[in-house]
Amino acid sequence: MTQKSSIPVLTADTGDHQAARPAPPGERDRRRGGFPFDVRLAGLVGVLVVLCLVGYVTRPDSFLTEANISTMLRLAAAIGVVSVGMTFVIISGGIDLSVGSMVALCSVWMTTLATQSFGPFVMVLCGLAVGLGCGLINGVLISYGKIVPFIATLAMYASARGLAERLSGRRTQVVSETGFTTFFRGDLLGVPVLIWMLALVFAIGWTVLNRTTFGRRTFAVGGNAEAARLAGIDVKRHTAIVYGIAGLCCGIAAIMVVARTTSGASTNGLFYELDAIAAVVIGGTLLTGGRGSLVGTLVGVLIFTVLNSIFTQNNLDTDIQNIAKGVIIVAAVLLQSTRLRRRVRAT
Repeated sequence: MTQKSSIPVLTADTGDHQAARPAPPGERDRRRGGFPFDVRLAGLVGVLVVLCLVGYVTRPDSFLTEANISTMLRLAAAIGVVSVGMTFVIISGGIDLSVGSMVALCSVWMTTLATQSFGPFVMVLCGLAVGLGCGLINGVLISYGKIVPFIATLAMYASARGLAERLSGRRTQVVSETGFTTFFRGDLLGVPVLIWMLALVFAIGWTVLNRTTFGRRTFAVGGNAEAARLAGIDVKRHTAIVYGIAGLCCGIAAIMVVARTTSGASTNGLFYELDAIAAVVIGGTLLTGGRGSLVGTLVGVLIFTVLNSIFTQNNLDTDIQNIAKGVIIVAAVLLQSTRLRRRVRAT
């Protein structure tokens, strides 16, 4: 005879306590954004295909060339890594407006060390440490200091960017460390190292989110923090770790940005928070937390990358690109709200 779990959980619709029962494998994967067929994910892939066709029709001689595809993937790599961390944060019920500033600060620290003749290994460790430290500061302020995520990360947004300007003297610092640039700008088995880095971060992130206890707790905290606390989860510590993961992803992205541009500046990472949130939301992650998909996030990143390439190749201004991103975010949130209202009425 099997025994039901006695761990109390709080249902999202009624607020009543009930025994936790394991969901069927297919249903569990659909709720957590796994690989089984998902109508929304299929729709996103369809949008991506349509955009690629539009790009080919408008620029048949240059859009689907090997050079342009490689350029798009390299540009998508850094924001893709940031979006992985943002997905963890939003699924847990938070938000992080400071990711772009953290990328800038990490890049400036790294290039400052480069100008002082430190080796590539120290540069990489510095970028990771600064990103992780900034993320943990966000997490501690939010979880233990009980500051609203919007306010805490907005403060980090301003202070990290200001510190980057202070360290760099508002100048672009060029990396002359050939070992660093040669490796990260090179290819591995014919594929750029930056794309391998994105694939590795995504694979680790997907495994942690969908196949580990930490991932299940992330969904639980985002779905209902009080129920997660009653189930024995240390919500404060978990929240701090989630923001630390987001900061670590920013450190990795900074390494990729410095490698691609061979420079560090306080202007690096501009609008990364907008791009990351847009990719996460368009990928199906609920802004209210508790549900999300890294696969959807990755497709969202590719959608915006292709869209940017179409705008760039057709000589459209960047302000039009930002307007389009804003409209897409609003449309995605309105669609989410409509689906939630229908689900509530159906129950």
